[in-house]
Amino acid sequence: MLFQAECEEGAADRDGDLLLTLRKVGNGRGVHHPTEIHPPMLIFADVVQVGSIVGRGIEQLWCRVLCSLMGLIIIACGLDESRQGLLDSQPGLPISVSVADTLARLIEEEDTDGDRKITIDDLNLQRGGRGDKRFWFTAVDGQRYFVAGTYYLSNLLQELKLAQEPGQDPAGIDRQRIFEDPVQRISRLIRDHYWDALTRRVDRNHLDQILLDEKLAVPCAEQLADIEGVARHASRYLYVPSTDPIGLAYFRQSAAERSDVSLTIVELPPKEEISPGFVQSLGCRHGPLSLALEATPSGSYRGVPFVAPGGRYNEMYGWDSYFESLGLLEDGRVDLARAMVDNLVYQITHYGMILNANRTYYLTRSQPPFLTSMALEVYRHLPEDNDSRSWLKNVFRSAITEYEDVWMKWPRFVPETGLSRYYGSIRESSAGRAESGGAGPGLGPPPEVEEGHFYPVFEAFATQYGLPVRALEEKYRRGEIRIPDLDEFFINDSCVRESGHDTTYRWSQSPANTASDPVHDWNWRDDRCHDFVTVDLNSLLYKIEMDIAQTLEHEFGGRLSMPDSSIQKSSAWYERARDRRARVNEFLWNDERGFFLDYNFKSHSAKARAGYLSAAALYPLWAGLATPEQAQRLVDNALPQLEAPGGVAASAERSRRRIEGKDRQWDYPYGWPPHQMMIWEGLRRYGYGDSANRLIYRWLYMITRNAADYNGTIPEKFDVVARSHQVFAEYGNVGTQFDYLTREGFGWMNASYQVGLNLLPDGLRESLEQLTPPEQLFDP
Repeated sequence: MLFQAECEEGAADRDGDLLLTLRKVGNGRGVHHPTEIHPPMLIFADVVQVGSIVGRGIEQLWCRVLCSLMGLIIIACGLDESRQGLLDSQPGLPISVSVADTLARLIEEEDTDGDRKITIDDLNLQRGGRGDKRFWFTAVDGQRYFVAGTYYLSNLLQELKLAQEPGQDPAGIDRQRIFEDPVQRISRLIRDHYWDALTRRVDRNHLDQILLDEKLAVPCAEQLADIEGVARHASRYLYVPSTDPIGLAYFRQSAAERSDVSLTIVELPPKEEISPGFVQSLGCRHGPLSLALEATPSGSYRGVPFVAPGGRYNEMYGWDSYFESLGLLEDGRVDLARAMVDNLVYQITHYGMILNANRTYYLTRSQPPFLTSMALEVYRHLPEDNDSRSWLKNVFRSAITEYEDVWMKWPRFVPETGLSRYYGSIRESSAGRAESGGAGPGLGPPPEVEEGHFYPVFEAFATQYGLPVRALEEKYRRGEIRIPDLDEFFINDSCVRESGHDTTYRWSQSPANTASDPVHDWNWRDDRCHDFVTVDLNSLLYKIEMDIAQTLEHEFGGRLSMPDSSIQKSSAWYERARDRRARVNEFLWNDERGFFLDYNFKSHSAKARAGYLSAAALYPLWAGLATPEQAQRLVDNALPQLEAPGGVAASAERSRRRIEGKDRQWDYPYGWPPHQMMIWEGLRRYGYGDSANRLIYRWLYMITRNAADYNGTIPEKFDVVARSHQVFAEYGNVGTQFDYLTREGFGWMNASYQVGLNLLPDGLRESLEQLTPPEQLFDP
C-alpha cells in the first residue's frame, strides 16, 4: 500500500508548527470523493502530535513518503532527524484534556452555522481559521494535538461531549475513537449504545419517560363529556385492559405511590366494545396503553421491554418492531427481540390485534403483519429445548387468532377477490357488521398528526359552512357537525396509516405528472386506499400462511390445538397459501408490465389495476410467492425503475405525483429501511445475490457518507436519489435534530445498517470502509 506525505503551511501552521499529513494513493479505483475519509496515522514533529487525514484545501507539497509492506521511509522535509517517526506506540492511552475549554473552542472555531454540530455545511469563514476544518488542542501535560477534516472533528466533538457529561474535567479522550473508521463507529454505536437508548418499559419506574410525549398533548377548545371513572382535570392518563387484572392492580398502586406524577389509570372496556366512537370520545384524554409485565425476583413486576423508533416516536410500533428485531438479533440482543414478540402477543390478547402503536388513538388501527416472521427469527436464536418450543407455540396461537379475527374478516377481507385490504378505522362489533363509512362517523383527524396538517381538507368545506377553517375543524372533531365526505376521507386516511406507508399518492386517482403537466390540483377525494387490495398486505398474509403451515408440520407434528379446543392443521394452511397465491396472480399480477400492482376492486374498468409502481411490487420475492419466471421479470422490469443511487426508492419516478408541488414521504425520491431489507432478502432468496449486494452497498454507503459528513446523523429515511438525509416532505426527517451527538439513531435505520453489514461480502465491506462511491464499483 502506498502513502503520500504532504507538509503544508498556512492556516494549519498559524501557531508556527509544521503539519504533516498522509494520503493513501494508488488504490486502483480512480479519484476519491473530495471529502472522502482516509486512514489516519499519528505523526509527531517536535512536541506536536498530528492526527493526519486529508483535509480540504491543501496548499503546498513539501515532501513525499512511500509506505510499502516492508516498512516506512520518511523523507525528512526539513525536520531534525531525531524527531521524526510514528508516535502511535500506545494507541489505547487516553489524552487528558480540559474538556469544557477544548469543547468551547472547537465549537467556536468549527461550528460556523451554530447548530452545535460539525458538518460539511459549516463554511470556511476565512477569518482566524474559522471553519477551515483544522483544529489544534493542548493536553493537560502540554502536548499539542492536531485534528483535521469534517469527520474526525465531529468525532472529537462527540467524544468531548461524552467526556463532559459525567462532570469530570479534565478527562481522558480516546484517540482511537477520534480516528475510528466510520463503518466501525456507526456499527459500534448502534450495538453498544443506540439499542439501549431506544429501549422503553411501561412500568412504575419509567412513567416519566412514557408519559412525557408531545403527541399526547392534544389541544382542545374545551373538555368533552366525562368518561366514567376519569377525573376531569387529570393531566395524564394510562389505559389498562379490563382483561389484565394484574396490570390494573399494579398500575393503580403505581399511580398512588408516584405522587410526583399526576396520573389517572383508566380501565378499558372489553376489546369487543372498543369502537371508533369510543376512541373519538376520549378527546383530550388520550394516553399510552399498557403492555406486558414480568415478575421480578423480588416478587414485584416490571414492564417487558421494547424498542421505540426514536425521536418523537416514544411508543412500540407494529411493523417497526419486526425490522428492529432483525438488527437486535444481529447484535446478539436475543432477549430484547423476544421481549418485543411477547409485547405483541399481549396486544393481540388484550387489544385484539397488533396495534399501529400502544396509544389509545391507535386502538382500531393495525399495521402490516410480521408476527410469524419475527417469532421464527427469534426462535432460531433460542436454545433448542421444550421451553423455546412452548414459547413458539403460544406465539403462533396468537398469530392465528389475529389472522382470522382481523385480516380475514370484514371490512379488511374482500370476498369479491378473496384477498385482503388495509382499512384502519373500523372493527367488527358484537352487534355484527360495525360502523362503516356510510353507517357512522369515522375517527376523524388522527390525534397524532401535527396541527394544521389537514387544513387543505377542511378548507374545502369552510365556505359552505360559513366558518373559519380552524373553527370548522374543531366543531367536526367534537361531533357538532357531521360531514359524510369527511368521514369517508378520514377512513381512507386511517387506511393509509395502517399500511405503514403514511403518506403516499399510491392510491390516488389523480394522473401521474408528465413533462407537459408537472403539477396537478389536489382533490382529496382522489385518495382511495380502502378501494384496493394490495400487493404488500397479501404477500405478508401469504408468508404468514406458509409460516404457519411449515411450522406446524416441522415443529408440532402437523397439528396445533387452540385455546377454544379447535385444531389447526398444516394441510389446511398450505391450502390457504395456494389459494391466496392463485388470487394474487389473478388480480395483482400484470403480465403486460411484468410486475405486481394493487387492484381496485370497486372499479370495473380496465384501470382496476393501479398504474403506480411501488417498492411493494417486490414483496412477493421476500414472501416466496413469486414463481422463478415472475422473479426474473420483476428484476428485469420493476427493479430498474426503483433502483436509485442510494438504494431502492419507495416508488418509480414515472409514478411520481407532486400535487400542488407537494411530495409525500413514501413516494419517489424517498427510500425507507423496511423496503431495503425486504428486497435484499427477496433477491437473495431467488438467487439474485449480486443485485442484492449492489443495493446493500448503495444503502450502506449513503448512510455512512451522511454520518461522516453530518456529525453521525442516522435518520428515519433518505432521499435515495440525492443520497441525502435532508428530507422536508410532510413530517421532515426524524433523527436529524440533535445537539453535539445523536443519542439513539433511528430504530429501523439502525437495524438496516447492522443487517446490511452482515450480508455484505468482505471485498465490498473493505470498499465501504474506504467510502468508495458505488459508481466506481458497479456498472450504471
